[in-house]
Formats: sequence, C-alpha cells, structure tokens
Amino acid sequence: MNKFKSLVAVAVLATVSAPTFADADIYGKLNVSVQSSDDGSESITELKSNASRFGIKGSEKLDGGLEVVYKYEFQVDPTDESGEKNIKSRNQYIGLKGSFGEVLLGRNDTMFKQSQGKFDLFSDYEADIKNLWKGENRMSDSISYKSPKFNGIQFGVSYILDEENDDASTSISATYGDKALKKGKYYAAVAMDSDVKGYDATRLTVGAKVSDVKLGAMVQVQEAVDSGDDKTGFLVNAQYKVGKFNLKGQYQTLEDDNGFTLGFDRKLGKNTKLFGFFTNFNMDEAEDETYLAVGVEQKF
Repeated sequence: MNKFKSLVAVAVLATVSAPTFADADIYGKLNVSVQSSDDGSESITELKSNASRFGIKGSEKLDGGLEVVYKYEFQVDPTDESGEKNIKSRNQYIGLKGSFGEVLLGRNDTMFKQSQGKFDLFSDYEADIKNLWKGENRMSDSISYKSPKFNGIQFGVSYILDEENDDASTSISATYGDKALKKGKYYAAVAMDSDVKGYDATRLTVGAKVSDVKLGAMVQVQEAVDSGDDKTGFLVNAQYKVGKFNLKGQYQTLEDDNGFTLGFDRKLGKNTKLFGFFTNFNMDEAEDETYLAVGVEQKF
C-alpha cells in the first residue's frame, strides 16, 4: 500500500502541466545523519533521515480581496531499506485568506503545536520535544483559523472532527511577536488543547533576543483525559551564532524524566548546512538513552 501511495504521488507531480504550477512552489529538503544510538539495551550505528520531505505549496488571488492557499506535503525516508516507510502524509490543506484572517481545511499542525514557534531547537531530531511531551499533533479532518494580527497579537483555533464518534476536539492559541526572533526581539505564546488525542494540555512559550544570543523557555501541564494523570514539565534553551556556526543547547523535563542536547549548525551555502548533536535522556522508569550524530541538510 505504501509503495502504491508513492507511485500515486509521483504520478500526480509528473502529470500536472507546467502552467498549473505557475503560482506554486515545489520545495523540500533532504536531512540525513550518521548516528550512534544507545537506548540502554543495545548500541548501534545507523543512517537516519530526519523528517526529509517534499511538497507543493502556493496561492492565487481571487475576487473580492480573497486569496486561495494550499499545501500538499509528504515525508520521505531515503534510509528505509524496505521502502515500506518511504512516504507518509504531512500538512495537506486548502483554504482562504482575507481581511478576516485565514481558514484552512484538511490535515494540519494544531495551534498548540504551532505555538512553539521556532523554539524547539532540535525539532525532527532525537531531542524533539514530542519525545517527552504530549501535544505535538498533526491532525486530519481539521478546520484551522488564524485571526489578523491586532497590535502584534494573533489568535488561532483548530477544530478537529472525530467523524467515527460524532465528536470534536479543540486546540487554541494566542501569540505575540516574532516566532523566529529574526525581525523582532520578543515572542510569547499561550496555547491549550482540549481532549486532543486523549489529552488536555496547556503550554506557555517565551523567547527573547539579547545581543547575539537567542533564549527560549516553555512550561507545559498535560493531563490524560481518561485517567486524570497529570504531569508538568519545562524547557530552556539558547543559541549563539559564531561566524557561520550556530551553537545551541536545550534542556527539557517532564516530572522526573529529563534530557539535554548540545549541538551546532554550520552553513555551507544558502540552502546547505552541516549539523551535529549529542543528546542524553535520563528516564525515571526506563533505561537512559544517548545519541550522537553528524549530518547534512539540503533544501530545494
């Protein structure tokens, strides 16, 4: 079935005529590393694809000041020997933009997940915050809305349909500032999930740029809806540019579980970078884990 999906995706891209892509971008990235992984029971050296992907995205002006926007993105794994996991769906949606804001229909990251901005410094790697925390969800059958910005503040809501159980869940957020700290010096966000994949959660994210150092922090409280089991965790990180190197570190907890990562990115060109990281997880009720990797990323 997965091979069939791959063939279908390639066929769609190959058969769509050039004029169709006049206002669309074909984009993607390959991110592959050589990694030493020790999960506490065995240690191996492996090739890892870190959320390599490709997709099509675009927009088109419509009557009445409206704009249609769309994205169709897939994750690929060039290190998968069997080919069975070589393609899977990522954000795939269509929507409208206007003076009212933006509405998207389809599969999309929840507002809770989006609220983190660019403050998960090791997203897609072993230290991705999803490895300790709940809430990093990409949901199908979702209706996403983002308001216009009011004095730098933007509101968002994801309404996620559960057709099988005739039910729905929600994810909401309020954000302020520059999520990447490129054009602004501050970022702040608060987000809440209500029964999204079985969890209620609240997350506060803040970030600031002090001279050449970018600082970030998050606090999260999550509760399993069925059991009522609740946990609290926090995260702090920092990154500092030295020439073409971006040095970064991150520490994350969830009750007695914690992990830290030290890493670097080194720009080799406009769309190419070399990267490396060392991650260590100390678990309360599981074996400790360590990961050491170096790799390269090419965007297109």
